[in-house]
Amino acid sequence: MSTQPHSSADPSETIPQQLMASPIPALTTYYSNAEEKDRFLLQIFDRAGPDYDRMERFFGLGRGSWYRGQALRRAGLMPQKSVIDVAVGTGLVAREAARIVGDPALVVGLDPSPGMLHSAKVPPGVHLVQGRAEAMPFPNGSFDFLSMGYALRHLTNLAAAFREFYRVLKPGGRLCLLELSLPQGRLAKALLKTYMRGVVPSVGRLFDRAGATATLWKYYWDTIETCVSAESVLATLQACGFENVLRGVQQYIFSEYQACKAL
Repeated sequence: MSTQPHSSADPSETIPQQLMASPIPALTTYYSNAEEKDRFLLQIFDRAGPDYDRMERFFGLGRGSWYRGQALRRAGLMPQKSVIDVAVGTGLVAREAARIVGDPALVVGLDPSPGMLHSAKVPPGVHLVQGRAEAMPFPNGSFDFLSMGYALRHLTNLAAAFREFYRVLKPGGRLCLLELSLPQGRLAKALLKTYMRGVVPSVGRLFDRAGATATLWKYYWDTIETCVSAESVLATLQACGFENVLRGVQQYIFSEYQACKAL
């Protein structure tokens, strides 16, 4: 597959200015601008890569893989469809995608972090590429399906990434974005915050070989707490040309954004 960048297709030259922004504000505890954010994320994911799968299994109570597979099916992924998994990380979504499509060679994983790509555990045949969601190194109309698991909060520019998603999908292609969202209710939010910002990082320190896992999971909570609303995500997808845009919620906190590109 060619990995030369192509100019973006143009479903929407005029996107409202308020949508042309990061999905989270500058979190000054970690960084103060987009350039520092990119550098921070690259460093922390590079360092946390070797421990990431173990922490995810703890956080997901061992059901993360099953859930990801079900979410992909709900979004319309079928056998023999080509897939680009954006922010592939250690391959948690890509592995399920390869299982569904039936041929790992149909799955491509993209991630900016060399450390994550080095730690990725994917079936032979899955092609891993270093790159950013906002400037994807693939030709127009390359894939039938695009997935991204729990990385929306890490994007630098929501609209720029979504326009790239639209561009690399084939006509009729489908999209599935998985993300963690704040639950409704003060008590539920407090319990989730305690778990993600207290319990998970504390457990992570027990086997944190690189000294980054605890910080990463605290950062996760801070981004969940400050992320743009689901309504803004849906509006940005629509502004970037996607159709049949919708959001489903599983188990109170797992958001599934689905959309498709017109035929």
